[in-house]
Amino acid sequence: MLTSKLVTVAKNESLAVLHVHYAIPHASAAYMAKKILEYEGVHIPIICTLHGTDITLLGKDASFEPVITFAINNSDAVTAVSQSLANDTFAHFKVNRKLNVIPNFINLTRYEHLKPNGLRARFAHESEPLIMHVSNFRNVKRVDDVVRVFAGVREKLKCQLLLIGDGPERSNVEEMCRSLGMCEDIHFFGKSKNIEQFLVNGDLFILPSETESFGLAALEAMAAGMPVISSNTGGLPEVNEHGFSGYLCDVGDTERMTDYALEILSSNEKLERFKSNAREQAKKFSLKSVLPRYLELYNSLVY
Repeated sequence: MLTSKLVTVAKNESLAVLHVHYAIPHASAAYMAKKILEYEGVHIPIICTLHGTDITLLGKDASFEPVITFAINNSDAVTAVSQSLANDTFAHFKVNRKLNVIPNFINLTRYEHLKPNGLRARFAHESEPLIMHVSNFRNVKRVDDVVRVFAGVREKLKCQLLLIGDGPERSNVEEMCRSLGMCEDIHFFGKSKNIEQFLVNGDLFILPSETESFGLAALEAMAAGMPVISSNTGGLPEVNEHGFSGYLCDVGDTERMTDYALEILSSNEKLERFKSNAREQAKKFSLKSVLPRYLELYNSLVY
């Protein structure tokens, strides 16, 4: 079905390049579509972008390995959203071709004119720092570590925590909050499509993930002007610059994360400096900065 759709769209829209995301199922389906189109006299190159799920999760299942390896090696070009992901790909698959590292990008125009709004007053008093976390509440996100860091900060500084998202670990995190007696200071909002409307109200973003192929949540937070305290795993060190846009810590080191959080929130002057730095760091991943790299890759295959 997917292959048929790719063939139909490529023909009807006279596509010059077929750019698909994830090695499985999209790149494997695109390869089949390419061969069908070649049979009909249409030649179109395939670009596959690796985002991580196909490598770090599906790649652990041996039954997927032949298809993922084939799809990567037989695409005309392959990109990875971080150097870390490219390294993981070479480590776990028999890849015999170049991988182009082109990071995720963000549309900064959605953030440029945003200012703190009435949403902040719903969760924190004006004098209270508002700490945030956004995720799908899966084990790999270590949301319980977010609560531990918040608890440590809260012992020395009155603050509030806003958790945005939903997933299998939410009920466990809610129970943890009840057991710590912090339900009045920890707010669960669930999923939101307009995430930037929330992020612009925050002061500090915590992302203690077990692994992140890139760390788009961290980038979105920085675009909204929030410094980030994150784990130093996967692609996060490529996004979050230690000591500039925030801090990096070992996975599970909630004590160090707490210390860094208190350091950033210790004075308005330091907090504002980190907020400004976070916005500057986000500019490195703007649509304007990253898109030309994709256009250059497209042109190398077409002309």
